[in-house]
Amino acid sequence: MTRVDSFSPYDAELADAGLSEPWTHVHGRAPVYRPDYPLLERLLTIAVTSGKASNAGALANGVDSWLAHELRRSGFSSDEVWPRASRPRILPRDVAALLSRLPDELRTRVTERLIQMPSVAPTDARILGRAYEKQVDVVISRWDRGPELLLSTKTQVSSFGKNLSNRFEEAYGDAGNLRSRHPLAAVGFFFVQRSTILRDEPEAFERTVDMMRKLRDTSGLNGYTATALALASWGDPADGGVRIDLDRVPEDIRPEQFFVKMIDQVLNATPVSQHVAVRSMLERRPIPVAEDDSTSA
Repeated sequence: MTRVDSFSPYDAELADAGLSEPWTHVHGRAPVYRPDYPLLERLLTIAVTSGKASNAGALANGVDSWLAHELRRSGFSSDEVWPRASRPRILPRDVAALLSRLPDELRTRVTERLIQMPSVAPTDARILGRAYEKQVDVVISRWDRGPELLLSTKTQVSSFGKNLSNRFEEAYGDAGNLRSRHPLAAVGFFFVQRSTILRDEPEAFERTVDMMRKLRDTSGLNGYTATALALASWGDPADGGVRIDLDRVPEDIRPEQFFVKMIDQVLNATPVSQHVAVRSMLERRPIPVAEDDSTSA
């Protein structure tokens, strides 16, 4: 049995990064979210240096791994955020709680068996929308709460203008499909393009910025809770590193605001007894409320 999957190349980098606090607090001002961009650069560098930069799936897996890591940095439980930082990538939190209570040898055997059962522990999360089932790239979900955060990612490294209309149509349709069935969930779209779009197709970049704004609809069910754009720069794979370039990305579609809006929606849609750790980190104070945890012993 293979012990790796498409996310495995990023596991060691994620483990080394740790879960540093993402919020910066200044008295009298709203907290500011600080994404770990160096980690995203290292993850995307893995895909580039392996010669898979042209493989949108490899880059997207790096982006997905980073986004899930950011949510864990924000205080969400490691077993509620999918893809998980280790195999199995998708695992119901209640099953994970059961595994944690098993003796070590038995836990190892059961986990190995689970990995061979895609009906219980798949690699990809598939969520039923109003009209069709959708593979969602990053998810926060529990049996007792249902889907709380649904995040779709796309990467684009070439043929920007040629494929942009298709990206827009797909993204807009997915937003309506998911939000119609899950109106309280935070539904987001995260787009990463290679920065060569600025040099080669500046018109396509302007259309991208406009698209990211028009995909939003926080008052209805036809758009995303939040959208974000990031640009990635790299040269010849032999030269190594990827750099995240945000100088030309307007503030209203940068990743910082994206995380704030997505986290706010999850917290606004749940009582204070849910996600207590996330709330405490955001507000930088101990919240004197016990977490409503159905798996507690």
